[in-house]
Amino acid sequence: MDVITSYAWIGWLVLILVFIIIEMLVLEFTFLMIAVGSLGGLISGLFGVPWWGQLLIAAALSVLLLFLLKPPLLRLLKRGADPAKSNVDALIGTPGTVVLTLTDDNGQVKLSNGETWTARFAPGSTIRRLQPGERVLVAAIDGSTAIVIPAERTTP
Repeated sequence: MDVITSYAWIGWLVLILVFIIIEMLVLEFTFLMIAVGSLGGLISGLFGVPWWGQLLIAAALSVLLLFLLKPPLLRLLKRGADPAKSNVDALIGTPGTVVLTLTDDNGQVKLSNGETWTARFAPGSTIRRLQPGERVLVAAIDGSTAIVIPAERTTP
């Protein structure tokens, strides 16, 4: 046991380096908090705390940091994020025009952004056929199919 206590600092240094390398790969602050907890274990070992006490200190410090420091850090990191919708989320609510006759299970629409999508009616739609040139709104996206509703349904 004396050997473990004497050379525990090497183990702590290795753990700290491993956790920091993993943190650089995942960038989510979890392994950074564990690395700081391991630093607490290393420092406590330098002050003569037995190996089991070092483990307890490292574990407690890691858990404390994960629950108390990580959430505010993540909020600060995401505070400047772009609020603009992108990809499929940006298509919801987009107006379009029927290009190929739209029926219950078949049709094509050209959206206002210039894209042409295969389309079908949203469940619960009372209209079951639209001719080319009629207006629609995208209600959802299912794979590569736009789920649409007639534009007239959205006006009071």
